[in-house]
Amino acid sequence: MTSDPATDAARPHVLLLHCHDLGRHLHCLGARTVTSPHLDRFAADAVVVAEMFATAPQCSPSRSSLFTGRWPHANGVLGLTHAAFGWDLHPDERHLAQRLGSAGYRTELVGVHHESRTQADDLVAERLGFDRVRTGGHAEVVAERAEQAIAAMAASDRPTYLQVGFHEPHRDPGRRDPDGVMGFVGDHVEPDTERGVEVPGYLRDDESARIEIAELQGAIRHLDAAVGRVLDALDRAGLRESTLVVFTTDHGLALPRAKCTLYDPGLEIACLVRWPARGWASGRRLGGLHSNLDVTPTLLDAVGVAVTDGPPLHGRSFAPALDGRAVPTAGREEVFAELTHHDYYDPRRCIRTRDHKLVANFSSAPGFMDSSQSWTPRTSVHPDADHPHTSSHPAVELYDLRTDPLELHDLADHPEHAATRDDLLHRLHRCMRETDDPLLTGAVAPPLHERTLALLSGAAGG
Repeated sequence: MTSDPATDAARPHVLLLHCHDLGRHLHCLGARTVTSPHLDRFAADAVVVAEMFATAPQCSPSRSSLFTGRWPHANGVLGLTHAAFGWDLHPDERHLAQRLGSAGYRTELVGVHHESRTQADDLVAERLGFDRVRTGGHAEVVAERAEQAIAAMAASDRPTYLQVGFHEPHRDPGRRDPDGVMGFVGDHVEPDTERGVEVPGYLRDDESARIEIAELQGAIRHLDAAVGRVLDALDRAGLRESTLVVFTTDHGLALPRAKCTLYDPGLEIACLVRWPARGWASGRRLGGLHSNLDVTPTLLDAVGVAVTDGPPLHGRSFAPALDGRAVPTAGREEVFAELTHHDYYDPRRCIRTRDHKLVANFSSAPGFMDSSQSWTPRTSVHPDADHPHTSSHPAVELYDLRTDPLELHDLADHPEHAATRDDLLHRLHRCMRETDDPLLTGAVAPPLHERTLALLSGAAGG
């Protein structure tokens, strides 16, 4: 597509920073013992989307929604995209980079790519619409490459979409790990106890948990320093005012009853948005429930790119709310989320309103998924939880978030809550129908199923 120089000049650069497994665990978002000075300063200079939730509590499905504006069960990424897991976007799915590239943007990806099938960088670029892709590296490597990309952005006469993904604070094995444990510090991060250690309320607060959380805090501090380098490079290049910056993450913390669960600690995510030239600044807080489905529609709306091809978006723009306009769509009455595959098949769907959470379970898997198989020796769930890891799923779970914000006490079988349960079941079922959720017609087989069938067939002579 030939770009229009006049239109290009009016459009902002877009810098989308994202990381693994952070949730909302930043000092500026209420994590009192976390040291995150660079992101705290950024939040004070941005709009804080206070109640943003992921569509899925695991890496690839959530990112698939972030970058397409569509549900994982619709875009094809119902599980992890790397190794033998092999999930991938459907061929007709359009990535944010493709949509912006078609509108005249230069496009570059640095660091984490986890939203489509893992391939060589040039093949990822071709599939997703990037002019350049450089994956891999710990935070300091990603920051250095992002600084280089920002220098190129400043020298270009076209607007740029720069997507920067950080591995930290994902768990990272290292020589200091005890036997059978995968911690957060690898061989390149130090634990952080400068502000003390506060164990999340849904976990048992004991010494081993405090050691684990200190590691997590160190990984977040390491990430924060790298993000600070990128934001400083933007300022040095003179691009602060003319760049729309988003910082977010894929899902909640890599801790029990968080990542890979549909409880709030698995779904709640940071979302900070800054565009000074449009007034998206000053530490304002945007209220209302939001989904990361809405990020791509918001960015496209903000830069004036219409959706004219590819599948329809499921998310909706909240750019008017970022502008400060009082609009009825500033937040959602409800958000939905899903889990299908991660390390194993554990299909679950949920609806969350301001006051309640309902989880529908489609298997008798353990009470919650432990995605790393290594957490139990160091952290364990709060002893009052009705559904510990050792239990099996009930068909439905219901939590009153006003009186039980940690979602420890299941009310689904309490007669006095039957009307709420049935109303939420109806609303969840309607969403699943309207978006053609494949769980409505049966089990969802992973890509490995087809590959193994092919091997069986080949060995049998066809």
